[in-house]
Amino acid sequence: MPLVITETQDYIKLAASLVPVFAQTAVERDKQGGTAKHERSHLRQSGLLKLIIPKEYGGLGETWITTLQIVRQFAQVDSSIAHLFGYHHLQVITPYLYGTPEQAQNYYTWTARHNWFWGNALNPLDKRLTLSSDGKNYRLNGLKSFCSGAQDSDMLTVSALPIGESQPVVVAIPTFSHGITVHDDWDNIGQRQTDSGSVSFANVLVKEFEILANPESTGTPFAALRIYISHLVRVNILLGIALGAFAQAKEYTTTTTQPWVASGVHSATADPYILQTYGKLWVDLNAATVLSDEAAEKFQAAWERGRQLTADEFGKTAVAISTAAAFTTKVGLEITNQVFELMGARATATDYGFDRYWRNLRTLTLHDPLAYKIQEVGKWALNREFPRV
Repeated sequence: MPLVITETQDYIKLAASLVPVFAQTAVERDKQGGTAKHERSHLRQSGLLKLIIPKEYGGLGETWITTLQIVRQFAQVDSSIAHLFGYHHLQVITPYLYGTPEQAQNYYTWTARHNWFWGNALNPLDKRLTLSSDGKNYRLNGLKSFCSGAQDSDMLTVSALPIGESQPVVVAIPTFSHGITVHDDWDNIGQRQTDSGSVSFANVLVKEFEILANPESTGTPFAALRIYISHLVRVNILLGIALGAFAQAKEYTTTTTQPWVASGVHSATADPYILQTYGKLWVDLNAATVLSDEAAEKFQAAWERGRQLTADEFGKTAVAISTAAAFTTKVGLEITNQVFELMGARATATDYGFDRYWRNLRTLTLHDPLAYKIQEVGKWALNREFPRV
């Protein structure tokens, strides 16, 4: 039976009811790759795709704090679903950040009314997609890579380089537009059901109202928040993966792991090395959780400032998010690797699928290298230099 949201429902509890559904098939689906069609249908039926849309436009009017907590919940059992869910909301608010007030209102309203699932073809480092004028409208031609969520989506945010110009523009168009082909070519070691392959565009029609161009937004601290929403979603996916790996390791250790012969004890739960390592990982996880929660609270405050957000407020928010990202990346890589030392050799059996935690986390962290993230924090710590708007 489809889950239906009412005004008084607790959205985090609603999301928690989906977690066992996703967990049941997570290991097998990770092996298969492809599109999580069944799970995406659950997200559609839940009503949670409208979570961040203001109530006046038909949405649920929830905060980023709630949204990110749900991302984290999902990631503990299935980081691909968490990825699709989190980045859907990033695309949903893009017309609000980059577009005119009318565009923001229209896309919010249409998304809530039709329960759209958003994907993207917005990778700014891939400049192979161009936008040209045909006199009355515009046309998209080319290819985009790393298009998370594009498969089985209703709408796409797309970045393209106008012919003869050096700065890209962002458009919001239906995925089923004539000339769009979403390729089933995502075959990486991790995040295997994020539909992050390529999308090609062959003379795709773009109308004026689909180009998100608000001169008052260009270069503002508020518009610059978009990339940090992306980082913050990733922070909570990484933290969720680490929490999930820790929980699975704990269950396995207490039920299955045998103490090492040189430990001098008869139970893995009394092994001094295992106890020492679990203690360290627990401390690190709690620290990562605090940093992630603080970053989310700072971001929500910045979001509520809207276009009144100052460069100083933006900078403090960005540093908080980068700090959480750096620490969560470090802790996540350690945990998803060290859990095997705690569980033992038998835990490497493919039936368990414990390796997916490391593969998923390793794949995600490469999109935002730790060394550069720490350098960004270092510029603030040493020179009080904020990230640029």
